[in-house]
Amino acid sequence: MPFINLRTNLSDIADPDGLLKKLSAALAEATGKPETYVMTLFNSGLHMTFAGSDEPCAYVEIKSIGALIPSKMTSQFCKLIEESIGISKDRIYIGFDDVDASKWGWNSSTFG
Repeated sequence: MPFINLRTNLSDIADPDGLLKKLSAALAEATGKPETYVMTLFNSGLHMTFAGSDEPCAYVEIKSIGALIPSKMTSQFCKLIEESIGISKDRIYIGFDDVDASKWGWNSSTFG
């Protein structure tokens, strides 16, 4: 049920699969939920600007049924992204969405 979607204007990412695995493990740890439920998505080479500039930037979307602590998780994921692909923390936005269990489907049913 935890989901993380990283979008960036960077196009040449050395190890996208490795990045997805880091994001998956980090999200499982941050939410305290089993990694078997974590989904990751990565979109690179997008047309994006931040502060009127097309310098490297990212938008991260994190969704979960509860277990979100934006004040703690923002720092954790900004650091991971900066260290992994070099995007400065001040050029990353993160949106958090605490989803009601009845509105999250999986395996032909919902979680609530």
